[in-house]
Amino acid sequence: QVQLVESGGGLVQPGGSLRLSCGASGIISSSFAMGWYRQAPGKQREFVGITSGASTRIADSVKGRFTISRDNAKNTVSLQMNSLKPEDTAVYYCYGRQTRDYWGQGTQVTVSS
Repeated sequence: QVQLVESGGGLVQPGGSLRLSCGASGIISSSFAMGWYRQAPGKQREFVGITSGASTRIADSVKGRFTISRDNAKNTVSLQMNSLKPEDTAVYYCYGRQTRDYWGQGTQVTVSS
């Protein structure tokens, strides 16, 4: 069993930056993929980015503004979000995959002036 816990959400003005972090605990294999999804009000949950081994993939909607990084020794994944826009407002969920999907509880990110 794996548990994911996010931190770092909050309120930020347009053009600002936030950094989200997610820690994984439990039985973590070397093939454990970690990443982020988000869900805006009234919309479906959407893919933001994922990292597994040496591979990283970022959604086109955030490419150039968001960066995923991972610390394998600490089983953490971070999402650095720059040049934030009001349309980035959403609940951001940490995601993990290891024979099944795992989800964190979510952290609210609000981009507003």
